[in-house]
Amino acid sequence: MRVTVVLPTYNESRNLRQMAEALWALPLGLDILVVDDGSPDGTGAIAETLAAERPGRLKLLQRGAKLGLGTAYIAGFQHALDSGAEAVVQMDADFSHSPEYLPEMIEALTKYDVVVGSRYVPGGRLDPRWGQGRVWLSAWANVYARTLLGIRVHDATAGYKVWRADALRDLGLERIRSNGYVFQVEMAYVAERLGYRILEYPIYFEDRRIGQSKMSLGVKFESAWRVWQVGLRHRGLKPRDQV
Repeated sequence: MRVTVVLPTYNESRNLRQMAEALWALPLGLDILVVDDGSPDGTGAIAETLAAERPGRLKLLQRGAKLGLGTAYIAGFQHALDSGAEAVVQMDADFSHSPEYLPEMIEALTKYDVVVGSRYVPGGRLDPRWGQGRVWLSAWANVYARTLLGIRVHDATAGYKVWRADALRDLGLERIRSNGYVFQVEMAYVAERLGYRILEYPIYFEDRRIGQSKMSLGVKFESAWRVWQVGLRHRGLKPRDQV
């Protein structure tokens, strides 16, 4: 199976090489697509070096400015699909999403349309270094989104997912408009509304090894009210066999 890992980056110069090498060490033969939003710390230059070292194994989509997580993923997904990927992985470059889970998550695509790396199913765990406030806010965000939208996935805000290419293509990327962290909620909601087969795979969510989280408190509260927009936008979606 031809697998492409989409890594959106902004100031990940100290993580990118380690992450690329960890991914290439897996028994998958996967390719990497780095979508960099003009990182001032030289992340793009490191991606270019890696691409030269591993011709054909890493590509760089350099956007030149910080345009948002959602648009970074949409651009990366479309590029991966256009390049012939059969499975597309979305994950962070900071090791909060461990590459070690990928072989089993990808194997599960034989039975599912999307596999979610989940913190909130049996076997899933959060890094104990998280403070209580951060733990509470993450849990609240998931309960809020699941309750408001009726999402069955326990980790509705999960950013670690593996998609079958045909499912990602049929989802209709043009209908996804969220450009912040609520992007993850919108993707999960649309996938459920379309009747996709979804598996939650338990993961240990490690706190980022190097650097600082880009998720400010203001962004979190903005995401909360944007969940309402997601519900209004997609409430009429139905599986194709019910249309």
